[in-house]
Amino acid sequence: MPSIKESGILTLAAIRKGKGETQYVFSEKQAILRLATGGKAGRETAALLREALRKKLPVKAQIDTREGVIHRATPLSDKELEEFRRNRILVEKPEKTLRLDASSVDPTVFNIENFHRRVRCFRLCKRIIPNYKKAKKIFDFCAKQTCSLGGPFQVTPCIPFQYVIDGCYARAHKMRWIITQKYHYCCEKVFSFAIPFPDTLAVQANKWGGCCVFWWYHVAPLVRVRLGRSAVLLMVIDPGMFDKPVLLSTWLAAQENKNCSANAKVTQYSIQPGSAYAPAGGPNAYITDPNYVQTDAMLLNYQNLVTC
Repeated sequence: MPSIKESGILTLAAIRKGKGETQYVFSEKQAILRLATGGKAGRETAALLREALRKKLPVKAQIDTREGVIHRATPLSDKELEEFRRNRILVEKPEKTLRLDASSVDPTVFNIENFHRRVRCFRLCKRIIPNYKKAKKIFDFCAKQTCSLGGPFQVTPCIPFQYVIDGCYARAHKMRWIITQKYHYCCEKVFSFAIPFPDTLAVQANKWGGCCVFWWYHVAPLVRVRLGRSAVLLMVIDPGMFDKPVLLSTWLAAQENKNCSANAKVTQYSIQPGSAYAPAGGPNAYITDPNYVQTDAMLLNYQNLVTC
């Protein structure tokens, strides 16, 4: 498939090194990237990225998420940096990020809202989804907005679920808009992380051709669904990976596909308010996109791409 170059202002979350390999991960990209070229150009780009990480400065980068490479990176001008900082709004008092051993999770306990009673953002909204049937209806509506169906769509832009290599942050934020504005239910976000090298999130894109896809983080809408009178379940809406709402533990476990990578492992996860758009330099801070400007731009950017 053809390479797809995209340009944007990105912030480095980490430079991961090991076994003769260097990986670069950006807050605004879930894909794990490497430098496209070696030699003098590669060394200069690597030095620029190291300096940007050390000083916590954004860069202008030309990348290809399909190929997983960085073609070029340049510093921002003073004016561009000032504008970037002015427009960057962070989530106030983000929730804690928790370490995870998915193999030891007890799904009968882990997926119940009461198990996560220390999550403060759950207290901000009480209009939870009344039953699984309604949750499935919401899921199906979101899934029908996938760009691969060709339209007509009930939301714009369409949502490129068919390109799961990158863009989860935009897909999740658009679904958050649907859940809160069309259906008027609470919607939080759940983030998963694979930190440090060589850990990776690894999924098999069975819905889109069956190839393996690798990320350093992933995010999707988290909804609370009432189960009878006694319990509230935590479920994830992720049409890029599934055909129905799934339990939180199921969503996390699916990102540890050992057939794709022996290093597949979710090392941390975090439940955040729905306003969280993407990590801000790592798993302990989050940027927002209150007007959905970044969201819609990214959905448009990926609308014609496919995974496998």
